[in-house]
Amino acid sequence: MLKGSKKAAAVLMLTVWIGAMTACEQNEPSVTAPAVNSPSNATSNPPSGTAGNSETTEPAETAETEAAYEVLAERLRVPWVIEFDGDTIYTSEREGGVVKVVNGETTRQSVHLAKPVHGRGEGGFLGFLLAPDFAQSRNAYAYHTYRENGKILNRVVLLKQNGNQWDEVQALLEGIPGAANHDGGRMAIGPDNQLYVTTGDAQQGELAQDLNSLAGKILRMTLDGKVPSDNPFPDSYVYSYGHRNPQGLDWDSEGVMYNTEHGPSGTPGGHDEINIIKPGGNYGWPDIYGDAEKAGMITPIYHTGEKAIAPSGMTIDDNNRLLIATLLGSALYRYDPAADELSVVFEGEGRLRDVKIKDGKIYVITNNTDGRGIPAENDDRLLVLNG
Repeated sequence: MLKGSKKAAAVLMLTVWIGAMTACEQNEPSVTAPAVNSPSNATSNPPSGTAGNSETTEPAETAETEAAYEVLAERLRVPWVIEFDGDTIYTSEREGGVVKVVNGETTRQSVHLAKPVHGRGEGGFLGFLLAPDFAQSRNAYAYHTYRENGKILNRVVLLKQNGNQWDEVQALLEGIPGAANHDGGRMAIGPDNQLYVTTGDAQQGELAQDLNSLAGKILRMTLDGKVPSDNPFPDSYVYSYGHRNPQGLDWDSEGVMYNTEHGPSGTPGGHDEINIIKPGGNYGWPDIYGDAEKAGMITPIYHTGEKAIAPSGMTIDDNNRLLIATLLGSALYRYDPAADELSVVFEGEGRLRDVKIKDGKIYVITNNTDGRGIPAENDDRLLVLNG
């Protein structure tokens, strides 16, 4: 493991929020604060939330401490996902590869697909998920953008690891509307052993309300790509709809499903959301957002008001609190549903794309090389937080 190159101290950091920030990645400012190797341990004021919600920050330490994190891998190329196979870590790279990290050794593995990755804007090789039987099958699921007949689309495929490469075995679902932005791409296997996939609205908000379109949805399928018989809409992959650009997905210990997603761009902007997902639920985009209400539509349990953080990957800890990696927010947030509080727990390393917990330790990947950050020479990096 590589220690942070600078001696870390608990430094009070203040996040500067710019008026009319956007929650949509393509309208974020083109740069963020430079990454440093001595992050604060939680100091920023989080964005104002919905009425009645409270926001807190973790107490800042004043004494010098050990390094706040260790670097497990560096010089990653816009990494998107953290996946574990025992002590081995895999991460997808948006340009179309997979990186394997074992005991500090990094191996870049090629991915061979039937349809090439289209890497424009926010699209590319995004979701990557090891199959539950990976130890035996060496199979994984991937979500990537491609171009066909002049259209930008997304597809879900089954891959197989063969040595230091991954080969497409089967296309499970194709033709998901895509665009330069709003491609979704998060995948997770639920407590019901079904595969869930988030899709963006492909910059066409009306598609999120169209049940005949796969855009702006959370999809649910069997592990072999079929429509489950108990899906809420007959013969449809659609599990929930009315989403703009969902990128976080996980379940708590009671089986409650949460997602995080980007709010509207421009004015007012912000209004990034945390939702509890119900089968067949309509989450309102583009008709409503924030505290707005409309018959038959579900409002978020929390939103960030007019401040944008651009939430990405999300995981849930043993106390049923959400840990949320943010891009524009450039911090790791914790949301406690019981207290209805949002707090910053780690910052100072620029944009964060994904977060995972393993054996009580928190892992994050930076995303400063995605064109909207200021990358350090060794970005992007996979970090494990200390303490």
